[in-house]
Amino acid sequence: MEAISEFVGQINGLVWGPPMLVLILGVGLFLSLGLKLMPVLKLGAGFRLMWKGRTAAGAESEGEIPPFQALMTALSATVGTGNIAGVATAVFLGGPGALFWMWLTALVGMATKYSEAVLAVRFREVDERGAHVGGPMYYIRNGLGRKWAWLGVLFAVFAAIAGFGIGNTVQANSVADVMETNFGLPHWVTGLVLMVLVGMVLIGGIRRIGHVASALVPLMAVSYLLAGLVVLAINAADIPAAFALVIKHAFSPIAAEGGFAGAAVWAAIRFGVARGIFSNEAGLGSAPIAHAAAQTRNPINQGMVAMLGTFIDTIIICTITGLVIITSGTWTSGESGAALTSMAFQEALPGVGNYLVAIALAVFAFTTILGWSFYGERCIEFLFGVKAIVPYRIAWILAIPVGATLNLGFVWLVADTLNAMMALPNLIALLMLSPIVFKLTREHFEKEKALGV
Repeated sequence: MEAISEFVGQINGLVWGPPMLVLILGVGLFLSLGLKLMPVLKLGAGFRLMWKGRTAAGAESEGEIPPFQALMTALSATVGTGNIAGVATAVFLGGPGALFWMWLTALVGMATKYSEAVLAVRFREVDERGAHVGGPMYYIRNGLGRKWAWLGVLFAVFAAIAGFGIGNTVQANSVADVMETNFGLPHWVTGLVLMVLVGMVLIGGIRRIGHVASALVPLMAVSYLLAGLVVLAINAADIPAAFALVIKHAFSPIAAEGGFAGAAVWAAIRFGVARGIFSNEAGLGSAPIAHAAAQTRNPINQGMVAMLGTFIDTIIICTITGLVIITSGTWTSGESGAALTSMAFQEALPGVGNYLVAIALAVFAFTTILGWSFYGERCIEFLFGVKAIVPYRIAWILAIPVGATLNLGFVWLVADTLNAMMALPNLIALLMLSPIVFKLTREHFEKEKALGV
């Protein structure tokens, strides 16, 4: 096992090296500039479209679920352990400066997520069951042409396997860990309970996932945010110093202190970007698979709804987690992952904080397992057809209790590595198809301007 861990660690260092970080941030920056910063400037319009998209208009009935449910399904997959354990790990390994690089990743990532969703709706197909299917594998094949189909196959293979890491075993393991710490539940019990609950939802397919996600995600996200804001109100005097630490150590090394081993600027950048991507998934190509199922005929509108996922996930939820950890001072304790976040909440809310984090993480992880199961199914359908969905679904459900009992460090390492490998085909496709995104966006807003909208 040690040899395998070392081998995966070497691959991880390679795929998350400077070229990958430059590629992720570079593609996001290129798309942001090509879109003339539209994702940031039109943030308000995106929220209005999201609110309007809670139910599908009769004329826009193509697709399986309303635009709002498509966003919630995508958010159900992104708002997970990355927001609680991932942020804590980034701060533990890279220092407070890692939070700055998470913000930067998210700001340029909004353009990436927007572009992914625009292409997903533009190049989606209808499968033999009459369902709308899309995502990187389809926009690679239909947008770049058959000669590039191998790139789509590569993405689908990496995503179908990566799902078992980022979207399944990592989530189950984190829940099992936090449930044992706070409630004394054995890992295997948590694994079995999660397996049964996920199985019950997956029987209903994307429509049931959409309904469950649209109910659970807003409720849990708002509850977690409120708890975080209460903690920040208690630690209000330390907020200015926390922001100063974040900005200062984004660009300068930080010395060892308490249980914190110290970190170079490179560590802040690497772990900030890696955990930011792990959390909001901009550039991975996962979210557009959900947005391709939206009941809309307008790729631009769905893209504007999609970009909110990155903003909500990282700029709002991850920031709350990061500031709670830094203002509490627990980031120098030597703890990492969900245990560090629990400690930070417990510091401000004794007797309650750790349970709040445990419940939030459990619900976030549960919805992530649901969202990623859908992504994996679409990828396996692309590779082997509709007949492969049920066997994949069974394997997915059975992997949950296995994941709950694995070593957390190794699971994180594998998930992190697979993230980068599935991002590569998608980022290449985004660069090559960017002229289509820019053209569709320009035409949409010119038309809106002409109509005086």
